[in-house]
Amino acid sequence: MDQPTIMMLLSAAGIISAIVLGWIGQNRAIKQNTRSDAGNNATMKTDVDYIKRGVDEMRLEMRDQGRRFDALSERVTRVEESAKQAHHRLDRVEKQN
Repeated sequence: MDQPTIMMLLSAAGIISAIVLGWIGQNRAIKQNTRSDAGNNATMKTDVDYIKRGVDEMRLEMRDQGRRFDALSERVTRVEESAKQAHHRLDRVEKQN
């Protein structure tokens, strides 16, 4: 073989190896990006689930507070009625004296 043929074969081998190494590097980068994206998505999903649980707890607490407010409102109404009746009785007692 003469020198130009050897140089051409070496150049072709270099080009082919560069293509193969570039392809391998690109596949590795794609796999790493996929892993990184999966990790980020898992973290984000965990954070969203945590927020959802917090919102659910707040809803339950608000519902419980509403029930407490309704019960207290009912008790205040009963106390007002009782006070009104007591005032009527006191007025009758004062009229008798």
